[in-house]
Amino acid sequence: MSEIDRDQYLIEKEPYYRALSNEVEMYQAAYDARMPVMLKGPTGCGKSRFVEYMAWKLQRPLITIACNEDMTASDLVGRFLLDINGTKWQDGPLTLAARIGAVCYLDEVVEARQDTTVVIHPLTDHRRNLPLEKKGELVMAHRDFQLVISYNPGYQSLMKDLKQSTKQRFGAMDFDYPEAEIETEIVAHEGNVDTRTAEKLVQVAQRSRNLKGHGLDEGMSTRLLVYAAQLIGKGIDVQSACRMALVRPLTDDPDMRDTLDAAVNTYF
Repeated sequence: MSEIDRDQYLIEKEPYYRALSNEVEMYQAAYDARMPVMLKGPTGCGKSRFVEYMAWKLQRPLITIACNEDMTASDLVGRFLLDINGTKWQDGPLTLAARIGAVCYLDEVVEARQDTTVVIHPLTDHRRNLPLEKKGELVMAHRDFQLVISYNPGYQSLMKDLKQSTKQRFGAMDFDYPEAEIETEIVAHEGNVDTRTAEKLVQVAQRSRNLKGHGLDEGMSTRLLVYAAQLIGKGIDVQSACRMALVRPLTDDPDMRDTLDAAVNTYF
């Protein structure tokens, strides 16, 4: 695999990430040990940004795969394709990552079928290889390769959860929404708004998170707060920005929308 192919997956500019604890050092140690890592936390709390930041910090290529229920094993490892010259093999993103020594990030891994995710098993133990049965090839993972997966435990059910045989191949790191002061700092920086506005947005989000399980499946994420801040920064009035970025994506229930709109009006 040429250096050009590897370079296109490198992250050139440092992604903004505000460390909450010792997660950077923990991940660095896990990478040094080539330990597969599992990130667990609510949607929009910074898991994907953290992986991007660590790939940048380690100067490793990053290949991200958004998992879904229609994804097959071939979508991960590769398949034969027809072209004008006949058939040719095309590596899937997992195979490519193993060959070039990338960090391979499977986002929301439980959305994939369990018979698909088992193909990662040989890459997550002492073997560090990937059998391509259709091609008759055994790919030995590059020394720099690491596998990272993420999911939101709050949404999991017995039908959508990782098998223990998969979970126990990973070291796990818990993520959550930051403390109010840090979240305010993040929203102000990413949304390009003043600290006071960011602080009020965080207060609205905290009110919504208290409603989780009482009419809401999930509270407002840090990601949504950044969206709202960006709209405000573009000159949209606060109530309209909050309706579009915070309230309407969260629920279709009229009463719950009224409750959240009232929370916005309380702080603004």
